[in-house]
Amino acid sequence: MEQLPIYISISFILTTALTLGIFYFATGNSKTTLWILLSWLALQTGIGLSGFYTSTDSVPPRFILLLLPPLLAIILLFRTAKGRRYIDNLNIKFLTLIHLVRIPVELVLFCLFLQKVIPQLMTFEGRNFDILSGISAPFIYYFFFIKKTMGKKAMMVWNIICLGLLFNIVTHAILSAPFPFQQLAFEQPNIAIFYFPFVWLPGFIVPMVLFAHLATIRKLYLS
Repeated sequence: MEQLPIYISISFILTTALTLGIFYFATGNSKTTLWILLSWLALQTGIGLSGFYTSTDSVPPRFILLLLPPLLAIILLFRTAKGRRYIDNLNIKFLTLIHLVRIPVELVLFCLFLQKVIPQLMTFEGRNFDILSGISAPFIYYFFFIKKTMGKKAMMVWNIICLGLLFNIVTHAILSAPFPFQQLAFEQPNIAIFYFPFVWLPGFIVPMVLFAHLATIRKLYLS
């Protein structure tokens, strides 16, 4: 991946930092959360730089060690009383604003496609419509939190639709990666996510976006 223009990696690192910053504000500036997330990012930086994830022929794929811990953490938060209290104390305004990061993510993905390290289907020129979530996020924020002309049901529907868009691109990303079960994009497989800093996309940004949606849906349901 040394051949990639440096601006792509820098842009993605800044996008990751923005995701971390917005979620930090959503937690009410929780230092504990910040250090946990920074530690996770540092760990994945080391693993990504080592080339560990580039071995894709094992079963199950090594890549599961990048995806599984964040998913288990999300499940734990929703399944435990302490975790639910943590979720209920999150600031829903910042949980909505965090979806803005999906705009620069999609722009980075497009740049990676031009560099032939991900397939076109993972971009907004292909089957990835996730950028719509990022574009609509500021309007949702404005009409729900500022103008207060948007109802809770509409807010709930938006979150569910955006969840669907997220699952769509995640599914295509996994099926186009060179795993033994690859189904798509054999001519230009998804390999960027095996390298630093792009391991942070499936290992951090996607789980953060997923968690933001689920936490918001829970808060809307209980309010």
